[in-house]
Amino acid sequence: MNLLFQKKVFEVVKKIPKGRTLSYKEVAVKAGSPRAFRVVDNILDKNKDSRIPCHQVIRTDRNIGGYNRGKKTKISLLRKEGVKIKNGIVP
Repeated sequence: MNLLFQKKVFEVVKKIPKGRTLSYKEVAVKAGSPRAFRVVDNILDKNKDSRIPCHQVIRTDRNIGGYNRGKKTKISLLRKEGVKIKNGIVP
């Protein structure tokens, strides 16, 4: 994995305002590699730093997707921030 790209991904994700989300693809674009959305997913899946709000990154189809601390935790964190979720989808 390219550590420079990983650093860019973390920088993008840290800037997501509370109560907002970005898709893996949007993060990839902002990090400079539009086609690397699966790499973004892999980077965030391995992240253990709670200062990087990985729970705010969702799938392009608006499904909340997975989370390395569990899907229920992701939903709970997003709802605490005011993100609306219906049937696992962020409308």
